[in-house]
Parts: sequence; structure tokens; C-alpha cells
Amino acid sequence: MRGSRIARRQTRNYSRYRGRNDINIVPMLDVMTILVFFLLFTAVFSKTNILELNLPASATQPLELPKVLELEVVVRQTAIEVADRNTGVLKTLPLGAEGHDLAGLSLFLQRVKIQFPDKRDATVLLEPDVPYELLVQVMDTVKSFEATASGRPARGELFPVIAVGDAPL
Repeated sequence: MRGSRIARRQTRNYSRYRGRNDINIVPMLDVMTILVFFLLFTAVFSKTNILELNLPASATQPLELPKVLELEVVVRQTAIEVADRNTGVLKTLPLGAEGHDLAGLSLFLQRVKIQFPDKRDATVLLEPDVPYELLVQVMDTVKSFEATASGRPARGELFPVIAVGDAPL
């Protein structure tokens, strides 16, 4: 008897649910629609900044001595030197109690930019043990400066095309 009752229940349920073996994809489509909108809206707010670096030419090429300024900023452990590749060091900014003198570097580069307004490139040369944070700060200082114009903060361009290399010892 027991087997016959189970058999009748299986037969009854089989006949009741016959033809209902398809998959309901409506909830999956709802989730996918919400997921697509979520990904689109979050992708708009992510922005990547890329800073292009131009590496200096190798020393094996023959040197040409142009009549214009070849600006080099040499970052050492004890000082920052602003130099011309052709004539030598223009200014040395020694290490102070607060660290490297980035404000003095910015002021000097502003004076150089006044004398060479068409100059856009500079080379930043580093000693081997200079921290990466200092490299980024020096590159930001060489690239632009902050000032006030009409009482509002403004940003001026100095030398935005920056090449990075090793400092001569």
C-alpha cells in the first residue's frame, strides 16, 4: 500500500507540472539590467591621469650645442641644482631645515621662464637614493606654479614637457 500511495502522488505531481520545465529568466534579466546601469554610472566617475615622460637622449649620440637653454634640474640628497646643460650650474638650492627648497625652485624657474617664454621642456636628473615622493614634488614644481590672479588662486605653466634621468655623480 505504501508503495502505491507514493506512486499515485508521483503520477499526480508529474501530470500537474508537465510542460513547466522551462527556466524563468525574468529575474535574471532584471538583475542584469540593474548591473549594467550600475556599471555604467560607476565607470563615469573613475578617471585616470597619465603623465607623459620623455626620457633624455643617450650619451652615446654626438652632442649638439644649441644656442638656446637646455634646462636641467638635478635633485641631490643635499641640494637641488638648476643648470644649463651647455654652461653649467645656474643656481644651487641647499637642503634646509624643512627639507628641499621647492618654493625657491619655483621662484627661480619662474624667472627663467620670463627670459625663455617659448621653452617648454626640462630634464629632471636624480641621484640614486632620492625618494620617489621628492621626485613627484620636483616634477610638479617644474611643471607649473601657483599664484593669485585678481584675488583668486591661479595655476601657471612653466616647463610641462619633463624628461627624467640619472644625475651625474
